[in-house]
Amino acid sequence: MRTLAVKRALVPALVGILLSANALPASAGLSAAESRAVESVDRHSARATALLRRLVEQNSGTMNFAGVRAVADLLRPEWEALGFRVRWVDGAAWGRAGHLVAERAGRANAPHVVLVGHLDTVFEPASGFRGWEQLTDSTARGPGIIDMKGGDVIQLLAVRALADARLLDRLSITVVLTGDEERSGSPHSLARADLMQAARGAAAVIGFEDGDGDVRRAVIARRGSSGWSLAVRATPAHSSQIFRDDIGHGAIFEAARILQQVRDSLAGEPYLTFNPGFVVGGSDVALDAAGGGGSAHGKSNVIADTAYVAGDLRTLTREQLAHARAVMERIASRHGAHAHARFEFDEGYPMLAPTDGNRRLLAMASEASLDLGFGPIEAVDPMRAGAADVSFVGEIAPMVLDAMGLKGDGGHTSQEWADLRSLHVQAKRTAVLLARLARR
Repeated sequence: MRTLAVKRALVPALVGILLSANALPASAGLSAAESRAVESVDRHSARATALLRRLVEQNSGTMNFAGVRAVADLLRPEWEALGFRVRWVDGAAWGRAGHLVAERAGRANAPHVVLVGHLDTVFEPASGFRGWEQLTDSTARGPGIIDMKGGDVIQLLAVRALADARLLDRLSITVVLTGDEERSGSPHSLARADLMQAARGAAAVIGFEDGDGDVRRAVIARRGSSGWSLAVRATPAHSSQIFRDDIGHGAIFEAARILQQVRDSLAGEPYLTFNPGFVVGGSDVALDAAGGGGSAHGKSNVIADTAYVAGDLRTLTREQLAHARAVMERIASRHGAHAHARFEFDEGYPMLAPTDGNRRLLAMASEASLDLGFGPIEAVDPMRAGAADVSFVGEIAPMVLDAMGLKGDGGHTSQEWADLRSLHVQAKRTAVLLARLARR
């Protein structure tokens, strides 16, 4: 969700981290089987990079349904070759292309792990940002390269490494690649039903978003994002009569009062943000069907009778969300005698709370990284972690970890680029982590 431009020489901190990490020898902490998995990643990295290029060159903007299906068609044979049963879940019921689900059962009592990714990007066919551009030997630019086609390839590379190390039967694995992460369909109860079903009974869920772009960090907590709207009605009159006891101060002033008081009440809470992103007011207000635009007419000498504001609310826990909504509703209810105001809320994206289970999974990933010689992995600050699909399973799975995908910068911009060396770093970390989950 970042919008940082990186047109200058590509020498960010990430490159230095990877250079020093690759110079470190793998620790004796790796088992013989884990070492075989690491060797497999090295053997298949060039092939994985070639697949990534094909995926990036296929446009798959969320609303390009054919393009989303085409990306799924490129990935399907890769999973089938590893013995996975692959199916397409049609998304007509929630107004999107659909999802790709790949499943493989391990031996009896094998732990079940869910791997999460997505097929779509923010770049629709009309976008001028397309194709693969090789920047240096180790960096490339392209739409969705880190968000998150690189993560989809890392999943494959890690699971193939388990197969080569003869560890794959020790896990039952479900891969869920959604087709509408960047612009989710509705209702969420249908759009994320397959993901939530897969997570039931799973030992762990691992997501492959790019996170904050730093190879030293992963995500154990994400703030939820829900929309809100504020509708205000007031008494119209000539502007010269505003503030009279029998007329009041109009809809626009009332909306401004409510917004300011909500801001003053909530602005100091950690991990909470409240943002009004759209406002319209006047005497004749008309909203479009989606509520994302509208028109208003009025005159400077008329007290506005209608105001409408829409925005988003981001919180880290259910308790924080409930508290924030209660504060907003309480402030809106204190309207004057000649005005009426009401907040409405939508379902939004759920939050991923920072649970003890998530911390345990991060600790396991960090230990694997240390044993590989790549250094520890720390948690991303939730303020830098936007909404993502893993949040839908945060209250279902006992352990959730995200941002194990390809690293780079410029996501959601025409400068989106990746450091390709992080492909094998992340795949090795994931393969060793999965091997150790199998032992549990």
